[in-house]
Amino acid sequence: MKEMIAGKTNFVFIGEAGSGKSEIAINFARYLVTLNDKPVHFFDMDMTKPLFRSRDVIDEIESLGVIFHHEEQFYDAPVLVGGVNLLLKDDSCYVVMDVGGNDTGARSIGGYAPKINKPDTMVYYVLNAFRPWSGDIDAVDKTLASIMGIAHIRLENIHMINNPNNGASTTADEFLEGLSKMEAMVRPYKPLDFACVKEDLYEEVKTLTDVPLFPVHLYLTYPWLDDAYVQGGI
Repeated sequence: MKEMIAGKTNFVFIGEAGSGKSEIAINFARYLVTLNDKPVHFFDMDMTKPLFRSRDVIDEIESLGVIFHHEEQFYDAPVLVGGVNLLLKDDSCYVVMDVGGNDTGARSIGGYAPKINKPDTMVYYVLNAFRPWSGDIDAVDKTLASIMGIAHIRLENIHMINNPNNGASTTADEFLEGLSKMEAMVRPYKPLDFACVKEDLYEEVKTLTDVPLFPVHLYLTYPWLDDAYVQGGI
C-alpha cells in the first residue's frame, strides 16, 4: 500500500451507494494515521442518504487520530462542508474524501475537479460484485460514466478497488467468489489496485489469491448485529 500511494496526499472514494466506500474510506484514513508522518483530515461529503454515513461513527473515527469534517444535513437540503479546497492544496497533510453514492453525490466534488485531477490525488472507485450496479461491465461503465460526467474526473485518474463483501456475514467462499468475478470482469479494461477483505477473513484468504489485500474493520454495522443491542433485548 505504501508503495502504491507514494507521493499522494489526497484520496477520494467514489462509487454507488452500498458499495462499501465509506467503510473503506474510514479504514484507509486509519491506515494513513499509522504512517505517522502527516495529520489526516477526513471529509464526509455524503449528502444522498440518511443512514450508514461516516458521520454516524464520528467518535470512533476521531479516536483513531483522524480530524473529521462534515456539515449536518437538514431534510433534503444539500449542505457542503467547508475547508476542502484549502486542505487539498496543503501537502503537509493527508485528505480523505468520502463522497456520496452515484452521480447525485458526485456533484459535491465537481467544483474541486482541477485539484482532484492533479498527480497528488488518488480517486478510488469502489466495485462490489454483490451489488446490482456492478453486476456486469455495462452496469459498471454506465455508473462510472455518470459519476465522471458530474464530478469532471478524468478516466485515467480513476483507480479501481474490488470490495467483494456482502456485509458482516460475508464468508471466505463468498469473498473469493466475488473477487474472482470482478477480476475477470474489469481487468481487461482497467487494473484493480487491491481488494478489501474483512479483517477476520484476512488470514484465511491471504494465501488463496495473488491480489493485494487490504483488511478492513467494520465500523458501520447494523445495530441488530451488535451484541449489546441483542443482549439488551432491543
